[in-house]
Amino acid sequence: MDTTPAPENPGPRSADARPLGPGVVSDFTPDERARGRALRRAQLPWALGGRLAGLALTLLLGLTPAGAALVTATGDWFGGSRTAGVLAGAAALLLLGQALQLPFGAGVRTVRARFGLVTQGWAGWALDAVRGLALALVLVLPLALGLFALTAWSPQRWWLPAAGAAALLTVALSFLHPLLIEPVFNRFSPMPPGELRTALLALAERDGVRVRDVLVADASRRTTALNAYVSGFGATRRIVAYDTLLTTAEPREVELVVAHELGHVKHRDVPVGTALGAGGAAVAVAVLGVLGAWRPLLDAAGATDAADPRALPLLAALAALLGAVSGPLQCAVSRRIEARADRHALELTGDVEQFVAMQHRLAVANVSDVDPPRVLELLFATHPSATSRIAAARAWQAAPGRPAPERRATPGESVV
Repeated sequence: MDTTPAPENPGPRSADARPLGPGVVSDFTPDERARGRALRRAQLPWALGGRLAGLALTLLLGLTPAGAALVTATGDWFGGSRTAGVLAGAAALLLLGQALQLPFGAGVRTVRARFGLVTQGWAGWALDAVRGLALALVLVLPLALGLFALTAWSPQRWWLPAAGAAALLTVALSFLHPLLIEPVFNRFSPMPPGELRTALLALAERDGVRVRDVLVADASRRTTALNAYVSGFGATRRIVAYDTLLTTAEPREVELVVAHELGHVKHRDVPVGTALGAGGAAVAVAVLGVLGAWRPLLDAAGATDAADPRALPLLAALAALLGAVSGPLQCAVSRRIEARADRHALELTGDVEQFVAMQHRLAVANVSDVDPPRVLELLFATHPSATSRIAAARAWQAAPGRPAPERRATPGESVV
């Protein structure tokens, strides 16, 4: 999104990963494992370098007078008012951050193109970068203006209403994302009537999940990667499948992918995740309120108090630091949620054989490292590895009281 007993010999071992268990040997060829490891090794320096460089820049601007000087200089270009300082400073921070990320993003794209995962040209990639920047500006500038309206109201207690506003904004963005943000980057069309569409709608109905439609996303103009998801709430909920998945996977495998996504709906992962995100946003703003009033930090940043627009880089740096620290915990929660959705797919379909086939196809098509180093999994992985997902499926099948899987007929053979 194995449970045969472990042999005496734990199996082959990769140079930088855990011992490879029996599931890896039987489900993935040495070439498939090597290809996934090679992609991970090639793109990790770019991906991790981008994260570290972005955090370093944010901390440099936020914890030294450099950020205050940037806000003052850009604000002066637009008249020097407090509002100009807030808006120009926020835009400058965003532009600098995005500019820094461009070479790292280009490096990741180059590596993925070498592995056949990119179908989009450089012009399309650049256009997506511009779209992302424009979207970020549309979201960030009003937020910055609202934030500093609250700090002007009370430099000490601004975080009280801001925490509530952050929680409400998290909920609003979760609801609006499929309606306003997804269409910026992809085009969606209704899946034509046919057996697969009927099967997917029937699967949702059997699961008690109401969906409005089945849509196809034109992912192939960017990538060869495979994916599907369920987005929206209530009347806006729809099943979305990448066109790459529909042209590559068997129909039953597509059903297994969608069954996994229906598990997220059935367990209310999006509403619960949104509620947790809203609570986390409120807590983060409260922490920012406390740290942003600490005089040593304000002095280091060259700001007088939280109402000073020159405090903007400091607040951004503290927010980035909180995000980095909480990242591994968020990943751990995400892996548990994904594992639960896998179990739901198995309970809904009872088809371990096709679940394993689906996990194999996704891992190979997406050139995944099927058994990554544990430290990378703990720090960055939002999904369990392919081998652990397959192992969990076989453990589910082998659980006491589980009926034996139905044997499927081969072509020309009947099974009575």
